[in-house]
Amino acid sequence: MLQKLRTVIYHVSDLNAAKEWYSKVTGVQPYFDEPFYVGFDINGCELGLDSSMKNILPGNYTESFWSVESVKEASEKFVAAGATLVQGVTNVGGPIHVAIVADPFGNHIGFIEGA
Repeated sequence: MLQKLRTVIYHVSDLNAAKEWYSKVTGVQPYFDEPFYVGFDINGCELGLDSSMKNILPGNYTESFWSVESVKEASEKFVAAGATLVQGVTNVGGPIHVAIVADPFGNHIGFIEGA
């Protein structure tokens, strides 16, 4: 069955702006860069930016969480770069903490530490 998170795709209306923003906040340049899709390799996980807005409706019905060393530092860095805080640092049991931000394009990005 499921083994690990392999790919997260964010749909964006402005691919160039999204590519610049994600390059800035991740410190990673895309390995795949086409007019329809931009792919980043984030420690073995694909972060994809898809310019197609076909069948995309407002709302976040799923949440993907990126493992980070510090949820507080990650959320602060993304907010400083223009993201909006959706959920501040929250303990979800034991040593596990999460936070969620929304990128400038409306996608929710989760961070998790201690898992």
